[in-house]
Amino acid sequence: MAYHGPAYGLSRECQMKSQAKFDPARAKKVCDWIEGITDIHLDMPSNEEGVRDQLDFGHALKDGIAICNLLNVLQPGSVKKINSIKSPFKQRENIELFLKGCESYGLKSQDLFQVNDLYENKNLYMVVDCLYGLGGIAQKKGFSGLIIGVKVADENKRNFTEIQLKASHQIIGLQYGSNKGASQAGMVAYGTGRQIIPGEAQRHMCEESHKIIGLQSGSNKGASQAGMTPYGATRQIIPEEYRKRD
Repeated sequence: MAYHGPAYGLSRECQMKSQAKFDPARAKKVCDWIEGITDIHLDMPSNEEGVRDQLDFGHALKDGIAICNLLNVLQPGSVKKINSIKSPFKQRENIELFLKGCESYGLKSQDLFQVNDLYENKNLYMVVDCLYGLGGIAQKKGFSGLIIGVKVADENKRNFTEIQLKASHQIIGLQYGSNKGASQAGMVAYGTGRQIIPGEAQRHMCEESHKIIGLQSGSNKGASQAGMTPYGATRQIIPEEYRKRD
């Protein structure tokens, strides 16, 4: 693998996001699945934790031999020649043959990964997702061995007659608007007065009650400022009756 210097700036942020997406638990299940099907012992750290980080996972699958044998078990003859030479070109070729075999097996191109994602440990989470997708395709094709991932659903294509298609042209889509559901019908404009008493109740009210002015219209009852002097004006301390005697 070619040596790459440390990443900075945006490259460093992308690298950290890629590392955060890698799940060691899912990677451990993938390794167990490969070992269970191919009977190949992967070069993993000999501890109880299994896959400690993405470097352990990438080192185990870097040469492409294990994943090529996995694909040959699922679909015999997918990879006709597996290179066992520990050469960068041969190892990259193994990964390329595996990716081509996965696409012919039924895996979509957007579910695959790039060669450098595995060989240079760039996006190893995509390798895990690809192998999970491969397990789902294997279940769909009726593989009876050890499985992993979720089974891919079968296509359920619908066929409509010409009469049904013409009838659909008479239906107005909701994109054009609808009078169903919640609406503002019956609501008054913002800031206008609101009638609290219903109209029927107003007709049965006593006529004398119409002469009563509600407190909302103002009132001269209760506390007021009558007799108070303006703020800052002089205030007479001596009562008026004593001032007249003088």
